[in-house]
Amino acid sequence: MEESKQKEDENLLKEKTKKISIIEASAYSFHDGFGVRFITPFALAIGKTNPNVNAYIGLLTSLPSLIGNLSQLFTIEAIERFKRKNILTVGVIIQALFWWSVIFAGSLYFIFNFSSTTALTLLVLFYTLLVFSGSFVAPVWVSLMKDIVTDERGGYFGKRNRIAGFFGIIASLIAGWLLDFLSVKDVFIGFSVLFFIAFLGRFISGLLFAKHYDPPMSFDKSNYFSLYKFMKKIPKSNFGKFTFFVSLFILATSIASPFFSVYMLTNLGFSYSKWMSIVIVGSLSSLFFMPTWGRLADKYGNIRILRITGLMIPAIPLLWILTPELSPNPLNLFIFIIIIESFSGMLWAGFNLSSANFIYDAVTRQKTSLCSSYFNILQGIGIFIGAIAGGLISSQDFVFLGLSPILFVFALSGIMRFFAYALMISRIKEVRDVKTFSLTNAFSELSEIHIKPLLDVFNNKIINPKPTPT
Repeated sequence: MEESKQKEDENLLKEKTKKISIIEASAYSFHDGFGVRFITPFALAIGKTNPNVNAYIGLLTSLPSLIGNLSQLFTIEAIERFKRKNILTVGVIIQALFWWSVIFAGSLYFIFNFSSTTALTLLVLFYTLLVFSGSFVAPVWVSLMKDIVTDERGGYFGKRNRIAGFFGIIASLIAGWLLDFLSVKDVFIGFSVLFFIAFLGRFISGLLFAKHYDPPMSFDKSNYFSLYKFMKKIPKSNFGKFTFFVSLFILATSIASPFFSVYMLTNLGFSYSKWMSIVIVGSLSSLFFMPTWGRLADKYGNIRILRITGLMIPAIPLLWILTPELSPNPLNLFIFIIIIESFSGMLWAGFNLSSANFIYDAVTRQKTSLCSSYFNILQGIGIFIGAIAGGLISSQDFVFLGLSPILFVFALSGIMRFFAYALMISRIKEVRDVKTFSLTNAFSELSEIHIKPLLDVFNNKIINPKPTPT
């Protein structure tokens, strides 16, 4: 009887933590919408006359991820010594405080007239420390949430991401408009206001982690294995092959991903609000399809979703190559990029959700944080190599097959994504029992996002119209 009561109390605590986690993710969205999304425009504003600004942006995108993920080698030791929720609380609050150092780096250029090279170098350093603080605790969060969300993870995280994403979109819309408005007088004031709000969002997120339920956890040293042993087993391990695939795919993606914003703000001359409206379209598309991808992943497996989305994602950067042809007509160009971003948001929603959930399925509880750390480290290496390569190439002055350096980077990224997909996807196996996939079953899910009624109208009114009664 007592054991049953204890189990019931624990389930109540888990349900409460699930709700708090959604609120925490929403607070994080302000950190993302007002801060992280605007770090590249901030670097562009500092380095607008610096010929190496693209190389700095490559560093700004890749070095923080690499250093931050390498820090996770020490996360396991922290989990053994401290409560997981305490690690999360302290790490995230420290991350929030580093937004002040980012503002300081900009002040050196805009207020104290330091060189853009000095300001950009410090910006990379401080932003690396900011990301480092968040990355260090990432495996802790994965480990904790594996204990909190024990079933239907695709559905829960799909819902969580959708709600948080909604707040992220609102935050980004306000941030883009606010930056355009304040930049008329002083662009540095605009960025400072944005980063202060990002600080508040992440600080609140840290406080909410203190309210999480942290189930007791015991450690068995036999579950530990080094990064070297993990990499050595990659060719034989299903999770190792999955990690290598995602890392290689992210490497290919990172060749181009930091520079879409650079291309819109610099080459196409978009305003901050116009640029952000395009970014938001991708987020809206992601939010719209996230619950459906979650349900499909729960029913048909995460690997099936990776197969579908990974096949089409390589087309995204290749579509950007067509934008110069539409440049003479700004409206057509804007609509075309909106379509690209909608397509991108839909696909990346499925890819990111399924790759994250596969870790929960493929790894035991005791090894979750360790395997998550190694997964993130290899991803960080991929991001570093890809972004540095893209930054160096896009900083050059050449024309190849009619493509400027930045468009060549987009083309290279698309080709490399397809290569990574073709090389690895067939080697990864699903680890749980799932339903047999068919397009008929997949399309039945469309009713949940209210597209099926539209298809029915199209079918009944256009394809198979009923005779008009006389």
